[in-house]
Amino acid sequence: MKKLNIYIIRQYIGTFIFTFVVAIFILLMNFLWTWVDELIGKGVEFSVMFKLLFFTSVTFVPMALPLAILLSSLMCFGNLGEYYELVAMKASGISTWKVMRPLLYFSLTMSVMGFFFSNNVMPVANLKMQSTLYDVTHKKMTLEVPEGVFYRGIDKYVIKIAKKSKDGNWMYDVMVYDHTDNKGNVKVTVADSGYMAMTHSQREMILTLYDGYNYTEMIDDKDYRTNRPFQKMAFKRQIVTFDMSQFDMKHMSEEAFKKHQTMLNIKQLNVAIDSLNLAYDNRMEHNNEALINRFQHLNADQELYERADKKLKKKKGDAIENDTIPIFLWPLLNNIPEKERQPIISMALNSTTNMKESLSITTNSMRRDRTNIKKHEQVLNQKFTLSVACILFFFIGAPLGAIIRKGGLGMPVVVSVVFFVIYYVITIIGERVAVNGDMSVFLGAWISSIVLFPVGIFLTFKATTDADLLDAEAWRKFFSKRKKDTTI
Repeated sequence: MKKLNIYIIRQYIGTFIFTFVVAIFILLMNFLWTWVDELIGKGVEFSVMFKLLFFTSVTFVPMALPLAILLSSLMCFGNLGEYYELVAMKASGISTWKVMRPLLYFSLTMSVMGFFFSNNVMPVANLKMQSTLYDVTHKKMTLEVPEGVFYRGIDKYVIKIAKKSKDGNWMYDVMVYDHTDNKGNVKVTVADSGYMAMTHSQREMILTLYDGYNYTEMIDDKDYRTNRPFQKMAFKRQIVTFDMSQFDMKHMSEEAFKKHQTMLNIKQLNVAIDSLNLAYDNRMEHNNEALINRFQHLNADQELYERADKKLKKKKGDAIENDTIPIFLWPLLNNIPEKERQPIISMALNSTTNMKESLSITTNSMRRDRTNIKKHEQVLNQKFTLSVACILFFFIGAPLGAIIRKGGLGMPVVVSVVFFVIYYVITIIGERVAVNGDMSVFLGAWISSIVLFPVGIFLTFKATTDADLLDAEAWRKFFSKRKKDTTI
């Protein structure tokens, strides 16, 4: 039995490593395809790009690990069934459950390792990946002046060229707008040709211009708007120096990302959730007290208005009747001269509008705080869903492979992708609904596992009882028998 367990584990581990690497590679290609416009053409060093891709690959482990377990389990048992090795084991008195047992232990080990990985490694990987990605995406493109367009890549300069040489160093019909004085297009340089080269320190770019003119509008004169003074200077050779430090990649401090929920472990998440809940409750209490005080003042004012209304009913005079003004305000306004009524009404309307906007801003801010708390709780639950997903996909893949009896990369890949897509879609929908407040965070994080758990139990039961779940002939006989019973 030990030799059989070793044989099954060897068959499984090779397939597991292969599928895990393939899953990481596919997810990484999807990442590159998404960010290709931000990564290409910036002259990023190979070490920085390798660091970004490495930490990005690490962050994909929570998605790749369950998929690898599902696919490798399905392929392993599919191969055993296709080559009748599983039948031979059953004929020797070894049940399907006993065959699954060593791989179950392996999946449990992966589950425990996945939990520690999600809690200890993932926060660090997310932090490194996000900070590096921010540095790369906010780095300026390398200096590449195109032909026939105004190039604005250099701060305080605009360059336009008609043509350039094949090596990109020589330029022809050059026009340079100098905005270093922040006075607009008052300095323009035009040259027949120019040569561009970097200094030895790689910190400056030198543009040497030949046979051109400098045009300058003299706007320092008092009457320049009327006289329009203008200066023109010819030159045979002129040098313009550009600071290239703006094209260097500036490294953002990791401290700016450390407080994000994906950068925290379980202990830090619990502390953050408690702090956020306490701050939310204190703010809610403060807002409630402010609202109560406001309504108390309004109630007191309304009582005064009602008393004034009773006294003024005995008096004769012009009464104010306006649909836009509450009835209880009419008696008070009747005591005010007509010239002063409109400013008072406008002031009251402005006060009401400001109060409404203040309440709207407070409500939106409280909603954002609550959403932030839900996101922290969601990440906390995700620390455990990875481990459960590993076991869940094993109980789907292994019995399904024994039932299908097809190995290789054909049917197993299709079935695995279908189940994984169902799991992933349900997870995304549940998490978004939970963050929006229409479902509890716990249910939103675990709903995909809850949905697929009965499927795993059903498939395991069918595999261990040798049920012909996917046998076309068995289903044909079943429906023929049902049809015959119905006819009788």
